[in-house]
Amino acid sequence: MSEKTLLVDRLISEIREGKYKPNDKLPSENELADLYKVPRMVIRKVYERLQELGYIFSKQGKGSYVQNQKLQIPLILTGDVSFTEKMKELKYDSRTMNLSCEKIRYDSSIYHTLQVKREDTVYKISRLRIVEDCPIAVHTSYLSQSLFENIEKDGTEIHSIFHYYRQQGYTDFQSTRSQLSVVFPSKVERDLLKCPSLVPLLLLESGCVDKKTGTVLEYSKIMYRSDCFTYVI
Repeated sequence: MSEKTLLVDRLISEIREGKYKPNDKLPSENELADLYKVPRMVIRKVYERLQELGYIFSKQGKGSYVQNQKLQIPLILTGDVSFTEKMKELKYDSRTMNLSCEKIRYDSSIYHTLQVKREDTVYKISRLRIVEDCPIAVHTSYLSQSLFENIEKDGTEIHSIFHYYRQQGYTDFQSTRSQLSVVFPSKVERDLLKCPSLVPLLLLESGCVDKKTGTVLEYSKIMYRSDCFTYVI
C-alpha cells in the first residue's frame, strides 16, 4: 500500500476512535509531514482524500477540521410510513423542500411500472429532505395524470406523498418490491446534498400500490446520503 493510503486509513481510524473529535483542528501539513517522515505533498493528498470522503473540511487560511458526523439516522427501508412521519417519530427536526414538478418524456420502464399507456402523461415530483439543517435525501416520485388529474397544479405543493394519497382518497397502500443499489453523486446531486464526491448515495427504487384495488399509485427513486444513516433491513 502507498504512504498516502496508509495515512488515510490511519487518520480515519483515529477520527473514528475519538482521538480527533468533531470540529477539532487537525495538525498542519508540515506537522504531519515531520511526524510521519513523508513529503508535505503526501499529506496534502491525504487531506484532499479525507475531504472527498467526508471526514474533514477546510477553512481558507486556517487549516483542516474534523467533520461533524453526528447524523446517523436509523433508516427503515420497508414499510408504509412516510419519511416525514418517521422523522417526527424519531424526534428529528426535519423539513422538505419541493424542488420541481415537471412532465417527463415517454420512458418505457417508468410507464410499464406505473401500468399506464404511452399516450398518458406522467409527472416527476422531486423533493429535498433536510434533517437537522443537513440535506440528506432527494426523493423523486413519478405519478400519472390519468390517476391524479390535478397533479400538474398540485405537484409543486407536495411535501409528503403519502399525505397527498390520503387527500385523494387512497388510505390503505403499501410499497412494492424494492431495488437497492449504490451510486456516486453527480455534480447536481453533490450541490443539492452538499456531500463530498466520494460519499456514495444509496438509491432505493420502489412502487406504491393501493391495497384495495391493486392500482399502482407511484414509482419512486430516493437517493440517501450513505454517511447520514444506519440501515434497518
